[in-house]
Amino acid sequence: MKTYLEISISANKNQQELLIPTMVELGCHGFADTDTELLCYIDKSLWTDEKFEQLKSDLNSLLRVILSNSVIKFKEIEEENWNEQWEKSIDKLEIGNRITIKPSWVNYGNTDNRIVIQIDPKMSFGTGHHETTKLTLQLLEKYIFEGATVLDVGTGTGILAIAALKLGAKEALAIDNDEWSILNAKENVNANDLEDRIVVTDTPLNLLNETEYDIITANIMLTTIIELLPETVKRLKESGKILFSGLLLQDEEAFREAIEKYQLRILEIIYEGEWIAAAASRV
Repeated sequence: MKTYLEISISANKNQQELLIPTMVELGCHGFADTDTELLCYIDKSLWTDEKFEQLKSDLNSLLRVILSNSVIKFKEIEEENWNEQWEKSIDKLEIGNRITIKPSWVNYGNTDNRIVIQIDPKMSFGTGHHETTKLTLQLLEKYIFEGATVLDVGTGTGILAIAALKLGAKEALAIDNDEWSILNAKENVNANDLEDRIVVTDTPLNLLNETEYDIITANIMLTTIIELLPETVKRLKESGKILFSGLLLQDEEAFREAIEKYQLRILEIIYEGEWIAAAASRV
């Protein structure tokens, strides 16, 4: 049985929403929350001094939404499914004009003939309830086309790859570097009967063959987007689109500057709360 670090961060509900993507990038496998505190869990064997410094740096960058006197505490605990109660609180969610997301335990009478995606989140990021996932799904609904090929970078639950296939894409490759995400994404792909058309892998982006894709989705943090841009752009068809999210409002200028260096242009940016998503193509 694994030993985990529980990282407790004092923050209100709105601040917690901004923190979660940061903690996912640091390797957190599960979350719990109260009105004043966010609890995050990470495999102790993966926690390093470098990750601690990165945590402090990321929190400092969020000072305008995270109180400067926020308290961070650590303690060791044994493995368990901390998301169990949270999972049971999730209901169906309608996004855009066509997509409905639901967990397996919720019945849904699809009277409007919507595209239904079954997602059981386990300990992975991407239920559709967070703004970044909603925004990416809205862009995906707009830019996907029949027969498209898709690369989903940082797949989490697999929700974007699954949505792409249900919206008409031919096939998708979904990648992630987190063990729980890989397992959860595979379960969700199977639950949606797409195992013959979606490949889920933990192979790093730079080690994949350089197949080019019509659509690339990247719902990840700005620092990771910038880090992966060279390898991402290599895998984009000349006429392809990249759908970026995981970006805060305050990231927009840095994001624009970063993608311009790789001869990408922004087609549109959409907003919800403190978050943005962008569609981009080659210049």
